[in-house]
Amino acid sequence: MSFVRYVKLRVPSGTARPGPAIGQALGPLGINMAEFCKQFNEKTEPMYEKGVPLGVRLSAFSDRSFKFDVRSPPTSYMILKCAGLSKGPANPNPEVASGYITPEQVYEIARIKHADEMRWHVPLEGVARGVIGSAG
Repeated sequence: MSFVRYVKLRVPSGTARPGPAIGQALGPLGINMAEFCKQFNEKTEPMYEKGVPLGVRLSAFSDRSFKFDVRSPPTSYMILKCAGLSKGPANPNPEVASGYITPEQVYEIARIKHADEMRWHVPLEGVARGVIGSAG
């Protein structure tokens, strides 16, 4: 059981289905897509509402087994949810704001993003500045 490679995916929580998007990533590695979808849905259903896009880092092994880590939703998705928008503006205008989020909402997004394994060493204020930069 030796490590083969990492695969990064973006999968909707609780509603993962074996399909072309997942199949193109997992098929060449010989990983059972149905088994991945089942495990992923079981793990994410209690964590998030259905359909929230989540980052997944999957480790594939030579014996066709796998291990995966679920990451938080993308910052842009959380900003749009907090601003009450379904999607970003078609024609961005720096003169007119498309929506507003409060500093408390920025802090909550930063707390969620800070829990990801790759941001443990970054101060919370730095993560919050990153959220503001994404919103800008």
